[in-house]
Amino acid sequence: MPEIQPPLLALAIGGLACAVIGILAAALRPGARGNVVLGVVLSVAFGTYTAITIAREGVMPVIVNHTANLWGVQVWWDLLSALTIAMVLIAPRAKAAGMNLLPWTLFVLATASIGLFAMAARLFWLEQARGEPATA
Repeated sequence: MPEIQPPLLALAIGGLACAVIGILAAALRPGARGNVVLGVVLSVAFGTYTAITIAREGVMPVIVNHTANLWGVQVWWDLLSALTIAMVLIAPRAKAAGMNLLPWTLFVLATASIGLFAMAARLFWLEQARGEPATA
């Protein structure tokens, strides 16, 4: 069994804490507008972390992590499911706001959450520029 590395465990727990805060904030304020700046910051921050990880460790560990055992495949499918749900929910709003879905979909497929954060930020900006009401 692999040994738990405290710095990486801290990163994992920190990510969980951030996700819980974001989910609770959305649940407690369902009519709140999307935050353009937060979407951009999350996209850039996660993109930077990903670039550093790829530079240090390469891309191959991603394939190994998601194909080494049943848990790896389960996590991969979970990520794909979450991405699909997000795109199903965001695509109609993006199309209505005038976004060209093909390049955004390809960007999300290529970068997952990095592209999704950027797509959400662009959508929020377009909706706010049009003066559209917040969507619950």
